[in-house]
Amino acid sequence: MVAELKYEISQNAYIKLVLHTLKHKTTAVNGILLGRVNPQNDSVVEITDSVPLFHSNLALLPSLEIALVMIEEHYGSKGLGIVGYFHANERFDDAELGIVAKNIGDHICRYFPQAAVFLLDNKKLEALPMGKDQSPVMQLYIRDASKNWKLAGPDGGSRLVIKEPAANAVLSDYISSEKWQDVVDFDDHLDDIKK
Repeated sequence: MVAELKYEISQNAYIKLVLHTLKHKTTAVNGILLGRVNPQNDSVVEITDSVPLFHSNLALLPSLEIALVMIEEHYGSKGLGIVGYFHANERFDDAELGIVAKNIGDHICRYFPQAAVFLLDNKKLEALPMGKDQSPVMQLYIRDASKNWKLAGPDGGSRLVIKEPAANAVLSDYISSEKWQDVVDFDDHLDDIKK
């Protein structure tokens, strides 16, 4: 029997993605997950970093292709690869994984079959300052045997963990101090290459 994959995201990668979402609250945003399969335990995908991509025109293929090539070249030299995709929907009440996210996830799966797609859970994010919940404010989607993206079931939370247990406390602190202003995505870079 094959062990179910678990996805372990670092605090830095996690916080960067959520802050990117908060910087662009009225638009859909996306990002790339970087990492590798744990060399000691091949049933764990370690997500060590993330790259915020876009806050406009998420489905614009030329920009996406350029971004992916640049990310692969830069992080490949550091021993990291693209292991997944992050998406936050434009509408607060939209909790569905859309076609753009699925298509980008499919593309990543061609090169990394264990790839995951994370979808921001706005309800969990909204409740974050009020609670002590240590679970991620994201939903985990994985591809099933028929290559369809499925929410990782009711125990999906146990398959997606934040490496540092205090990450949500740090995130709450960053939210209250408006640290999202410091996040720069690929769209920002294309507008001003100094960023």
